[in-house]
Amino acid sequence: MPEGRGPVASAPEQGLSGPGESSGSPGPRRGSSRASVPQKLAEALSSQYGLNVFVAGLLLLLAWAVHAKGVGKLALLCVLTALMLLQLVWMLWYVGRSAAQRRLIRLKDMQAGTRWLRGSISLFSVITIILGCLKIGYFVGFSECLSATEGVFPITHAVHTLLQVYFLWGHAQDIIQSFKTLERFGVIHSVFTNLLLWANSVLNESKHQLNEHKERLITLGFGNITIDLDDHAPDCNCTLPTLCSAVSQAIYYLYPFNIEYQILASTMLYVLWKNIGRKVDSHQHPKMQFKFNGVMVGSVLGLTALATTIGVVVVYMIRIGRSKTKSESALIMFYLYAIVLLMFMGAAGLVGIRIYRTNEKSLDESKNPARKLDADLLVGTASGSWLISWGSILATLCAEDCPPYTWYNLPYSILVIVEKYIQNLFIIESIHQEPENLSDDIRTLRVVTVCNGNTISLASSCLKSGGVAGEEVSQDGEMTHAVNGNTCSREGHGKEEEERSWERAPGPACCPHFLQGITKRKVLKNIAAFLFLCNISLWIPPAFGCRPEYDNGLEEIVFGFEPWIIVVNLAMPFSIFYRMHAAASLFEVYCKI
Repeated sequence: MPEGRGPVASAPEQGLSGPGESSGSPGPRRGSSRASVPQKLAEALSSQYGLNVFVAGLLLLLAWAVHAKGVGKLALLCVLTALMLLQLVWMLWYVGRSAAQRRLIRLKDMQAGTRWLRGSISLFSVITIILGCLKIGYFVGFSECLSATEGVFPITHAVHTLLQVYFLWGHAQDIIQSFKTLERFGVIHSVFTNLLLWANSVLNESKHQLNEHKERLITLGFGNITIDLDDHAPDCNCTLPTLCSAVSQAIYYLYPFNIEYQILASTMLYVLWKNIGRKVDSHQHPKMQFKFNGVMVGSVLGLTALATTIGVVVVYMIRIGRSKTKSESALIMFYLYAIVLLMFMGAAGLVGIRIYRTNEKSLDESKNPARKLDADLLVGTASGSWLISWGSILATLCAEDCPPYTWYNLPYSILVIVEKYIQNLFIIESIHQEPENLSDDIRTLRVVTVCNGNTISLASSCLKSGGVAGEEVSQDGEMTHAVNGNTCSREGHGKEEEERSWERAPGPACCPHFLQGITKRKVLKNIAAFLFLCNISLWIPPAFGCRPEYDNGLEEIVFGFEPWIIVVNLAMPFSIFYRMHAAASLFEVYCKI
């Protein structure tokens, strides 16, 4: 049977081949190039379709936010509902077709849609469904003056969330090789539908935060700022006033989880879109496992930071806006807490980078859409907080009159920039490291060479089960070998002499190097665990309303109230997402080390 013509050739590979290919000739390269042209065109067409949907939706959101004539909340909810229904139709078609072809062998990207990632999106989706139930209750209370669309939207969103999580659990790792053009449009439509739902949640949450911020500025003494609340409250009274008041307050505490769910779903769907038609490398990375051992120091420090954060947020929310003195003390407390935490995080990141710089292990340079997206999101979303930090630095330096508490903002803003810079370097270098294969079943080989009564011990770890051949050159130029875990000594020495040599040779020159490698792994694991908990700690304050960028007041005086609020409202969602995405990346780094 000619090579390349046997039954081992899979259907997906044949589908990617161009006409006229033949084995062992330049033809496949030309055919593959010709076949890739329609794929690139389909990718370009689908991406442009998605961008147009996203831009049109953003303009509709903006028009509603600024009260443009002829554009109301009803039109916005109708468009979002239609987009979700269209995505539901596509997902049902894809799931049904996959179930009909379940016996076929499907290519998988094992680095996309990992279990912990799917677990995270499941947790956020549960809270998102609870949020939808609260919105339905809110609609029931004000049903006399609210449109039916405001009741249909949360129901559609809840159904959309349930089916989407089921879809991502079962198909996030798929590498689609059939109906590729149609699937590209379906997946990219899903990506930008979730991004529009994310933007809608961000806008609603920002309006609520802005109303509270305006009220706090009066307390701090900035009376020259016009207070014009924009809460879009219904025109009628609620049939159950106590219930409606509690629901309206609870809704805004659940928005941070809904926001994280939407953006996380978008990233997973984007990786699925990038994997359409992809040729998978034969090399498969070992499965990453979570093991909680040897990370006591990092976990204790991280949990201490987390507990401190919760205490700081509670005190901040209690004191801010009560009086000018209490508000200033709350701001100073937050800045001091954040400065200390950021310094520890920056130091930990530098230690991790230093360890990687001394490591001679080769980097994993294979192409992977999920890993590239992780790196791009880290740098892209960090720019949001960098924008706010540079604005605060300029405001502090350029202001004519600075209250005492604003000077704590200067080192805080500088540390935010430096810490994210260092942490990005650490995470990007970590995810490009080859996975460690050291596990409990790995054996240590000792190669003993007996030469003129001297014993040389070499400790080496096996990266594959079954052992690795090791070689040691003796003093007179002869070679000894250790194969499959068996030790070979030079001829001319008996068994008793060999056993005595094992006892006499602890291998002081080689064992420290082996222990040094384990020590490095433990240090890196502790750093990853510490930074993971610290990023969760720094996600909590802005997600739940502790935002000194709003409450400081100095930036509004220097830049103007509306320009600075626009900057903060645009940059803050990216800053919040950065912390959660960095925590997810650090969890992956921890499992990989």
